[in-house]
Amino acid sequence: MRLKNVPGAAEYIANSPYATPDPQQHKGNWKALFGNDHPVRLEIGMGKGQFMIGMSEAEPDVNYIGMEKYSSVIKRAVQKQEEHQLPNLKLICADAADLEDLFAESEIDRIYLNFSDPWPKDRHWKRRLSSEVFLKKYEIILRDKGTVEMKTDNVPLFDFSLESFADRGWELLYVTRDLHSEPDLKDNIMTEYEAKFSAQGKPVMKLVAMKPGIIK
Repeated sequence: MRLKNVPGAAEYIANSPYATPDPQQHKGNWKALFGNDHPVRLEIGMGKGQFMIGMSEAEPDVNYIGMEKYSSVIKRAVQKQEEHQLPNLKLICADAADLEDLFAESEIDRIYLNFSDPWPKDRHWKRRLSSEVFLKKYEIILRDKGTVEMKTDNVPLFDFSLESFADRGWELLYVTRDLHSEPDLKDNIMTEYEAKFSAQGKPVMKLVAMKPGIIK
């Protein structure tokens, strides 16, 4: 995926009180940063922040962290947070490859993967956020019985993910290949991509998987 460079994005984020600089310094102490003992949930690759803003508004008693690798993308999420000023939302510019440097063991309650890059070429399978490489990281930072919720429009990525979770011994709690045909969606918060695909009539797939009790 080729991203447009946004001049000054990194500086804008660094100077905003609504972005969290040097997130690694909060490893093991994210609840202290929020100032409460509420559960901490993480979206990896949050894009422009629509999902994180929506979740934070809907669940004020949950702490949310939105993580995005690209400053050119996270800038828009920071601007949205400047408008909403939600106390239970922190935004960080970081790479998922560094998760273990950012979060302590069992520190995260839930992880969201929304419309992640599918990395379609076979040789790039390790880069997929649902690959064994990343599941091992999630198994460390997630609490006991913590979950991963994933949405995508990409069938090959979804099939790969189902197999990947099963191979690691995760329990699949929920699987659908057409989320918006489900009878009860009142609690569903849509991402920017989800709203676009839903309007086009394109199926959105979702899975919820629970961390295994015995780690392979």
